[in-house]
Amino acid sequence: MKKSYLKLVRSSLRAIRHPHLRDRAWWRAISRPITDRRLWIPCRDTVASGLAIGMFFSLMPIPFQSVVAILLAMRFRANVPFAFAACWVSNPFTTPALLFGQCFLGNWLRDSLGVPMPHFLAQVQFHVPKVGMFNAASFVLGMMVSGVIAALLSYPLVHAFSALLPQHLPVRRLRKNKAGNANAA
Repeated sequence: MKKSYLKLVRSSLRAIRHPHLRDRAWWRAISRPITDRRLWIPCRDTVASGLAIGMFFSLMPIPFQSVVAILLAMRFRANVPFAFAACWVSNPFTTPALLFGQCFLGNWLRDSLGVPMPHFLAQVQFHVPKVGMFNAASFVLGMMVSGVIAALLSYPLVHAFSALLPQHLPVRRLRKNKAGNANAA
């Protein structure tokens, strides 16, 4: 498993640094932050952060959700491949069930807890045949809550996996270099 992951990382980095793209200034500005090798090496903390970011954005029905997840993973120094891969939880086969579940979760939260939502969202209604009426407020609430729950569950699950199988997902300690700055080992 580790060999196939490293092969994927090497081929991805090679494609990003392709000689035909390397000479373009706009591509260097985009690709330089993503080619930082520390963002691609799997360790417990970076994988947990990357997976949490990816799981949150996998449940957001926005276009280019994987691009947003990659950019945030780069910003928060999380593992980029895991953030990207987690976005595939919502694929064309699972999206209808996820959207349906988010509508029901939002309806349940609004009915049982009385969560206030903006009035203009509550006015937008849509009818699902043989199921019932939903509104945009319930959908937005269900979408946000399910994304936060998925992110909060994935983070400790990665830490538990690392504790049970440390040979597959090691803990990397921070070390100081000669300049005194802390770098990932």
